[in-house]
Order: sequence, then structure tokens, then C-alpha cells
Amino acid sequence: MTKAYEEIIEFMAAGTTSERMAAFKPSANARKRFAWLLAKEKEDGLLPEEKRELDSAMQLEHLMRLAKARARQLLRNE
Repeated sequence: MTKAYEEIIEFMAAGTTSERMAAFKPSANARKRFAWLLAKEKEDGLLPEEKRELDSAMQLEHLMRLAKARARQLLRNE
């Protein structure tokens, strides 16, 4: 399991509110790792394990974007 997954699991397990969900940002380390994987993919290509990590990170990013959009929608409807 990657650090990004661990961060999101901890965030969700601790319980959250729409406000906290809308404001969630991954740690600086997770953002740097994601940026590094993207850059390496464009420049040199990725090893299979790095490709799996990037694919997982992209799925997580998509999931969190959807959750944040829904949280913002809920906040507007309050």
C-alpha cells in the first residue's frame, strides 16, 4: 500500500465532514512522489511497479476529486 493510500485511509477512518473533505490535500511528500512519477513516465518511462503506483495514484486522485465535488455540492445545499 502506498503512502497516498495510507493518508486517505487515515483521513476517512478518522471521520470527516463535508468541509474537511472539500479542503483535503495530500501531503507534500505524496504530491512530490506523484509529480516525480508523472515526470519520469514522460522522460524515461516507468518500471512496472512504478507504473502500478502511478495508476493507483491516478485512481485515488479521481476518487478524491469526485468526493470533494460531492462535498462542495452538499455544502452549497445546506
